[in-house]
Amino acid sequence: MIVSICLLVFFGCGLNFAQPGDESYVSKTEFDALKEKLENLETKLRDTEIRQINSDSQIAELKNQGKLIIESDAKLKETETRLQDSETRLNNSENQIMDLRKKERTKVMFSAAAGGRGAIGPFKTDTTLIYRAVITNIGGAYSPSTGIFTAPVAGVYYFTFYHHAGGEHRAILNLYKNNQFIVRVADHPSNDHADNGGNAAFLQLQQGDQVYVLLAYNSHVWGTGNVTTFSGFLVSQI
Repeated sequence: MIVSICLLVFFGCGLNFAQPGDESYVSKTEFDALKEKLENLETKLRDTEIRQINSDSQIAELKNQGKLIIESDAKLKETETRLQDSETRLNNSENQIMDLRKKERTKVMFSAAAGGRGAIGPFKTDTTLIYRAVITNIGGAYSPSTGIFTAPVAGVYYFTFYHHAGGEHRAILNLYKNNQFIVRVADHPSNDHADNGGNAAFLQLQQGDQVYVLLAYNSHVWGTGNVTTFSGFLVSQI
């Protein structure tokens, strides 16, 4: 605007002092045309300045929005990470709770007596002694039809076995884990009328391992009165 005013004043002065025929002479028509051009230029300049201001504002706004988007993305990623950590901790907690509940539910213990009337044996070969008179069988791991205990879960178990027998034959009982000999109780023939003995062992078993008592060949035990027994229970699950 200031430029336009200065130019108008300059040309106005030229009109006052210049005469027709002079080189600096400008007619009124030419002056008006120049004035109009100047006004158009001024208008375009103002429009350009306004557009520039609007562009600067839009750029600043876009930058601000971009900054907000970056911050939002960072917060979103942080939230997702925290959510994943929470889900992982929750899954771990649920698994621990399930394990604890499973261990609480896994209760295994049994006691059984040989039962029957009179002596059991002697036999010509080693024979699995079947304790048919079940006293306790929590968990159902002992089979009174086979005399075999089958571990339902991996863990440490405690087993005991006792016998009563007459003295006319030997009494030898062997505790086995699968096909592995563990411990023995033995009594030789004697002139007395009654012999008693027992043994015990802690065993670390895997699920499906079997534990049983073998009555050695040419041995016998007494079945009447539940005096010959086999017992066991789960001490600690692994």
